[in-house]
Amino acid sequence: MDQFLAMRSFVRVVETHSFSEAARQLGVAVSSVTRQVNALEAMLHTQLLNRSTRSVTLTPQGRRYYDKAVQILQDVAAANLAVTEQDEVPRGLLRASVPVAFGRLHIAPLLSDFLAQYPEMQLDLTFSDGLANPVEEGLDLVIRIGNLDRSGANWIVRKLTTHTRKICGSPAYFQRYGKPDHPDDLAQHHCLRFSYALGADTWRFKRDREICEVQVQGPLIANHSEVLRQACLDGVGIILMPTWLVGADLQAGQLEAVLEDFLFYPHLDLDRGIYALYLPNRRHSLRVQTFINFLMQQFSNHPAGLTI
Repeated sequence: MDQFLAMRSFVRVVETHSFSEAARQLGVAVSSVTRQVNALEAMLHTQLLNRSTRSVTLTPQGRRYYDKAVQILQDVAAANLAVTEQDEVPRGLLRASVPVAFGRLHIAPLLSDFLAQYPEMQLDLTFSDGLANPVEEGLDLVIRIGNLDRSGANWIVRKLTTHTRKICGSPAYFQRYGKPDHPDDLAQHHCLRFSYALGADTWRFKRDREICEVQVQGPLIANHSEVLRQACLDGVGIILMPTWLVGADLQAGQLEAVLEDFLFYPHLDLDRGIYALYLPNRRHSLRVQTFINFLMQQFSNHPAGLTI
């Protein structure tokens, strides 16, 4: 038995909750993964997994072994990077997960410049608003906006740029329903909410020492910010959206900002920025650091759409 391969198979089974999915991701037969895990249990003289026709779960011994195995695999990956990325020219494949709307609007337009500047690199980008599992999905880097649920992962976090939100509505909506004068008034308005946000039904604001929390409701909840933006433009309701998404609409007068003397006051300070996250085993990856530094430089050069 190759213990390293067996550990990889075991970890992938745990993270996918499936022998068949683990085999698919590893590019081997299901019987091979089963044989590797069985051999690992035999060597350790203990059961690591509870198996049924519907699920695969860890035993208490399996949980302890999984935590150690993940660390060992990360250390091996870090050791490999330390050798393979010694030169000063970034090259090879970088796999990253980026937010859907932000990625389309503010990362996609930069890709041609990045690839021209670093012709020996390749990018594999996944557009998703959920916090990805970098181990399970084989990702080098995750870019996310605010309220970072780290799910117990030992992330390294770097801030790419600021993140400012405003309360907005269309002129037609305000003509019909009036403008709120205080955050408490939002409880009487049609508020459009982002379903991925933590505490999506509670909006929190601060003015000087005054902190306001208001329970909002409305006719539309969506997991895509551009859907909410379009509904707001169409007069359906009020949104709490970042300026990188609605800045051009505000400048064009298609949307109007209200309650501007109140600042959106998140429960977590991390909600004030856009962040790059990666695991410690990517700390010395030249590809990861090159992409992050490139984005930070570009955003600092063109901050208007991000910080209006």
